[in-house]
Amino acid sequence: MMVIAVNRAPPNLRGRLAVWLLEIRAGVYVGKYSTRVRNRIWEQVAAGIGDGDAVMCWSAPNDQGFDFATLGHNRRMPQDFDGLKLVSFAALDKSGDER
Repeated sequence: MMVIAVNRAPPNLRGRLAVWLLEIRAGVYVGKYSTRVRNRIWEQVAAGIGDGDAVMCWSAPNDQGFDFATLGHNRRMPQDFDGLKLVSFAALDKSGDER
């Protein structure tokens, strides 16, 4: 199974994702595809995301049982800690913007 969540995605990308995946909530798409098809879909997201951001999560044969990838500018950043992929947050400055 795979899940893709997009923010500020252009309408043409959202429409393209809706062709392949079920949009269960605004900007959240789910489906079950092979690794090859999943990578092709992610290439389409990378090519069309523009100023938005995206995250994709899929089932994987590792200790966590899943893996994920991100695109675009987002406060949440994946970090590898001894084989476990965790999420860290970028610091905010006093105005509330990222540094």
